[in-house]
Amino acid sequence: MNNVNSAQENYFPVPSPQYPVPNPQSLTPNNLLKFSAVALGGNMGDSQAILEAAIATLAQTPKISIKAKSSWYTTKAVGPPQPDYLNGCVVLQVEILPQQLLETLLAIEQKFGRVRQERWGPRTLDLDLLLYDDLIINTPTLQIPHPRMRERAFVLAPLAEIAPDWVEPISGLVIKELLKEVDCCDVYLLMGN
Repeated sequence: MNNVNSAQENYFPVPSPQYPVPNPQSLTPNNLLKFSAVALGGNMGDSQAILEAAIATLAQTPKISIKAKSSWYTTKAVGPPQPDYLNGCVVLQVEILPQQLLETLLAIEQKFGRVRQERWGPRTLDLDLLLYDDLIINTPTLQIPHPRMRERAFVLAPLAEIAPDWVEPISGLVIKELLKEVDCCDVYLLMGN
């Protein structure tokens, strides 16, 4: 498999999870200070400006702080024929529950003109909740870890840049190991990041 260049200046060490994985119901406002990983992508309009503005919006959202931001990567689109994507990841520290974080991400997508018409179709902004500490959640509206993150080089490459040692709780593997298992031939570090 091809490796993607990574910039370690944004490296954010995420502690290995403590097992057993906590029950989501154990998350109460009194003990809620968690780390989360979010993937960003877009291929319509000025993608870099939109992605940067989405990060700024996240940073201005109460109870969310940006702890690390990856470089930007250009990637071939998955799905129907469409322009290449610009992708990246951020690590957040949050004081909100996973469902609230998902709702916040969906609201930010809408703010930037996201319209859900076609599965894997072109979009102005895509925000995917990848990880929330070491939780495993599987509900009709929310799956954490993101169910396809382990298959996607365009997610793993930027995430490995900023959180290489974060353990994906289903596989038990760290992100940098998951990256070695995917084909990165269509993932390119955007020059001038």
